[in-house]
Amino acid sequence: MDSLIYQSATKLGQLISSRQVTSEEVAQAHFDRIEAKEHEIHAFLHVDTTRGLDTARRVDAALDSGEKLGPLAGVPVALKDVFTYTGAPTTCGSKMLENWIPPYDATITRCLIDADMVILGKTNMDEFAMGSSTENSAFGPTCNPWDTTKVPGGSGGGSAACLASFEAPLALGSDTGGSIRQPAAVTGTVGVKPTYGTCSRYGLVAMASSLDQPGPCGRTVEDTAALHEVIAGYDPLDSTSINHELGSLVEAARMLDVAGMKIGVVKELSGAGYSPQVLARFQESMDVLSNAGADVIEVSCKHFPTALGAYYLIMPSEVSSNLARFDAMRYGLRVGDDGNQSAEQVMRSSRAAGFGREVKRRIILGTYALSSGYYDAYYGSAQKVRTLVMEDFTKAFESVDVLMSPTTPTTAFAIGERVDDPIAMYMADLCTIPSNLAGNAAMSLPCGLSQEDGMPIGIQIMAPALCDDRLYRVGGALEALLQERWGGPALAQLIAKEPS
Repeated sequence: MDSLIYQSATKLGQLISSRQVTSEEVAQAHFDRIEAKEHEIHAFLHVDTTRGLDTARRVDAALDSGEKLGPLAGVPVALKDVFTYTGAPTTCGSKMLENWIPPYDATITRCLIDADMVILGKTNMDEFAMGSSTENSAFGPTCNPWDTTKVPGGSGGGSAACLASFEAPLALGSDTGGSIRQPAAVTGTVGVKPTYGTCSRYGLVAMASSLDQPGPCGRTVEDTAALHEVIAGYDPLDSTSINHELGSLVEAARMLDVAGMKIGVVKELSGAGYSPQVLARFQESMDVLSNAGADVIEVSCKHFPTALGAYYLIMPSEVSSNLARFDAMRYGLRVGDDGNQSAEQVMRSSRAAGFGREVKRRIILGTYALSSGYYDAYYGSAQKVRTLVMEDFTKAFESVDVLMSPTTPTTAFAIGERVDDPIAMYMADLCTIPSNLAGNAAMSLPCGLSQEDGMPIGIQIMAPALCDDRLYRVGGALEALLQERWGGPALAQLIAKEPS
């Protein structure tokens, strides 16, 4: 049954529904893989073996009785530890929420349950989704399966790493400034930030409410599309939810045709600071699309270089507000309460003990940006830049169907390399942040390997809001077109690295 872990999620769904294999066998194969690999990867914070196998057995019983289930019924999935799930800890990678068992399911979690998917457990992440390397987790870093001395990206490095190590065929993440796409890029997997408001944020522990968006992660474009269809939809419990049908994303992924499409290359997202290998693989992809009949043109989005600075004012401001609830009075860790401490002293001690260094940095920055006398100069100005970035997108999409760029300027960096240099860490999200500010849809998929270090390189596709299907049309076509160029999809490259 070891070969089951190497199958695509859609293939596993077909095998289970046709009764060529049981869901229990598929789930057990992945739990066995987790047990074998976690000592070197540390992708999971909680593994839910008993409940996962119980779900798999229920799926098998339903199928054996002739019941019709969905295409991903019985297929395993991993859940980023930022989504609430009753009966399982939801820590957000923080000591502040260590051992917290939520009393309700996130809507995203409920979507997985309703689709009869097998939830394997909760994946590691940067604390409260703040980071680009998964080194900020209070429970230790996750390693990149391609090279365990390197980071798997962040904040959702656990979800990306469990895919790349074949511990799960699908995973859920959240993307605030690139936390799905940047890990996908450096682990050779696929990750999508859906249009803001099309996947519910209810039960997603908030980092920055105007930027956070749940999204699907997979090893292939089609798999990711299938999971996206499961989690998308209107939710009255989320006040920012949009009641809009996205259409068949799986069909878009299967079109494998870009003839006549207009693809814009963002001039501002490829220059100084970008690895020559990243730029080389990106240009190869553009050539492949052009040869397939797409019209590839250069597009200027002149305010994109300012997006990083604006983001690191808007996001910390919302962090300062959202994390104020973790005050030892209402939520979170409580220390120093010996009966002789004032409420303020208990709050101070608890927040000092519960939050890590990066979280504290962002709370302080955001509180300062929102303070009296500085609000207009910092937060207000950043929101004006956000509007300019949105206008750049609007103008660009008048002449092209999608925009493309590298996903991140470099391949995965070494664990510890940037931990004391927050500016260098923030630069990992240089290309992904504009789509979060604007709220439009974006995808990262593998476009090759670096000839210098053998690590994966990702390419980003950006589509207009509510046009998520375009991501899958272009992504599915590019994935197929690139297979001959670099020896197959990332899946094949990873299997080739497995010890015999």
